[in-house]
Amino acid sequence: MTNLGTPTRGATTGAGDRSRPRAALPALCATQIVSWGIVYYAFPVLNPQITHATGWPPGATAAAFSLALVVSALAGIHVGRILDRRGPRTIMTTGSVLGVVSLLIVAAAPNLPVFIAGWALAGIAMAATFYQPAFAALTRWWAPDHIRALTIVTLAGGLASTVFAPLTAALADHLSWRHTYLVLAGILAAVTIPAHALALRAPWPDAPASPAHTTEGAAAVGRSRPFLLLAAAFTLSSFAMYAVVVALVPLLLERGYTTSQAAWALGIGGAGQTLGRTLYAALARHTTVTARTTILIALGGLTTAAFAAAPGPYALLIAVSVVAGMVRGNLTLLQATAITDRWGTAHYGRLSGLLAAPAHTAAALAPFAGAALAVPLGGYGPLFFLLATVSLAAAFIAPWTATGAKRADPDDGLAVV
Repeated sequence: MTNLGTPTRGATTGAGDRSRPRAALPALCATQIVSWGIVYYAFPVLNPQITHATGWPPGATAAAFSLALVVSALAGIHVGRILDRRGPRTIMTTGSVLGVVSLLIVAAAPNLPVFIAGWALAGIAMAATFYQPAFAALTRWWAPDHIRALTIVTLAGGLASTVFAPLTAALADHLSWRHTYLVLAGILAAVTIPAHALALRAPWPDAPASPAHTTEGAAAVGRSRPFLLLAAAFTLSSFAMYAVVVALVPLLLERGYTTSQAAWALGIGGAGQTLGRTLYAALARHTTVTARTTILIALGGLTTAAFAAAPGPYALLIAVSVVAGMVRGNLTLLQATAITDRWGTAHYGRLSGLLAAPAHTAAALAPFAGAALAVPLGGYGPLFFLLATVSLAAAFIAPWTATGAKRADPDDGLAVV
């Protein structure tokens, strides 16, 4: 008889569907849209207004946002270990509360040091509420059908910029940046705190157990050549991708477009992410894990180069944004499944935290580095060419991330390549 307090392994293999919290998937879809949309995507829209109203240097405000991402990367390692042991409910609910508090601090900041402190706290909230904990929850509860669940939640998450970039711009047209953040903090509190607290209450299934899945085995994976090369490829790709996201609005403003047009160009990329993620399952069926890693990272570089090479017309930039969003959407799923595709589901939280840490750190430095490099490079157009080169360098590393011959893992019900 199954002990409901300590679910059997059937819960991780599809036999124990009753242990899956029915409300978790729709709740995580909603909270990913709101969390990403408010804590992440609102900043690139509001930053020009923030610097204009306060007189703070753009590099300093970008550095504050970068600090949040660095904190998120470092905190994510510890968050992953807690998720493996205890599940997502406490982590994600606490993260939602911290997210609201951090935005209130940012909105009320009387000076730059307080503004920076608010973003540092936001970094902890990001680690506890963004994709990594959601992916860990769905991978444990839904395996071996977790790709479907991951695709659904990322389809929803892709709408974050589509919804909140234009909404933030509309609010900023009528409110100050401080009052805009207050409104957004209220939305964040109303949606994410109760959703995480109420929808993630199911028992946390035990991880699959086998000699290969010991703590020592996980440590060995983290030191292996394929893991380290994969981390390097994702780090370079993430740096370029996140620099593009944050720098797209300044690029279009530099070319004479309005803030609203720039916000829509950024936001429409979210629709592209949603569209692209519907294609990931088919891509996974027809390619090896290393082939799709190489292809997607290379396509990211090509779309970045297209932004640099095409100053207009506006319709063309919208089309490029959609395609770039499709690539970003697939890259999100690629990173979400990178561990399970190669090493199975055991220790997913720990290994994904280790894999994500350097990539998230690079993503954290990207806004500051992009703003700093744009000046000596002569503008955002040359910066985008440089970022395209970085992505292509990552694509050259990707073919070397294979883990060897295909093997079946009876504990995970997965084929590991």
